[in-house]
This record gives sequence, structure tokens and C-alpha cells, in this order.
Amino acid sequence: MNKIQTRQRRRTRNQIARIGAVRLCVHRTPQHIYAQIIDPTGARVLASASTLETEVRTGIKNGGNITAASAGGKRIAEKAKQAGISKVAFDRSGFKYHGRIKALADAARENGLEF
Repeated sequence: MNKIQTRQRRRTRNQIARIGAVRLCVHRTPQHIYAQIIDPTGARVLASASTLETEVRTGIKNGGNITAASAGGKRIAEKAKQAGISKVAFDRSGFKYHGRIKALADAARENGLEF
């Protein structure tokens, strides 16, 4: 398997679906990072945040670094609280848990999300 096929393996999503948890799904590109909270059936997005939002962009210089990921994590935690969600399962979408992915997860935890 090449790098993309390895990342796209669905092992984590299958395990999350089996337990029936609300999931925090993360996607990153070189310029931005995106986070969505998806219901257990996978049919609806309950909350979303990214470094493209004006509220996040005003506080950051670049959307593709750790500080931007931390701002995105804080924003998704705020939106989750507004939607009444406090506990989620973290779906890193096959990305390694370090750098921007870890910064987003840590910021979300610090601002009230449990996973």
C-alpha cells in the first residue's frame, strides 16, 4: 500500500461506528485544518469548524500551522458546547497523532470536549 491508501484505511471509523459514538472527524491540508462533529449514524454534521472561518482567521497569520490548529480546536469545542455535545470519539482520519492533529485535539480537550 502507498501512503494515501494507508491513510484511508477505515479501521478507526469502523470501531467508532461499532460503539455508536458521536465522532470528531479531522482533515488537514497543507494550508488549513478542518474538524466536524458527526452523529453516530454518519448522516448528519452536528458542528463544524475550520481555519477558513473569519472568527478563526482574525487571530492567526497562517492556516497551516500549530497555532491555527489550536484555534480550530478551541472553535470546534465552543460549537460542540452550543450543540449540547460534551463527549466525542476522536477520528484522526488516518493522520498521525502529532503536530497539528495533536494540537487540535489538545485544544478541544482544554475547552471542554471529552474523548
